Amino acid sequence: MVFSSSPQPRPPATLLKFLQEKLGLSDNALQLGLRQAELEQAPLPIVLWSFGLLSLAQYQDVLDWQQNEQN
Repeated sequence: MVFSSSPQPRPPATLLKFLQEKLGLSDNALQLGLRQAELEQAPLPIVLWSFGLLSLAQYQDVLDWQQNEQN
């Protein structure tokens, strides 16, 4: 489990869309990740990776996507 000391914001809809459409994450996997991320107050991509729902390469894809979204 990953626990953060500060509340995490809800992931943006664009991230959820990326996870489903580009990485093929199922609705069930996404819902599990969202519930666990809220429970742990941890970033969604880290929770998905820690549960084995994202591979390390997919996790890197998410980080790259997030970096491009900020620019």
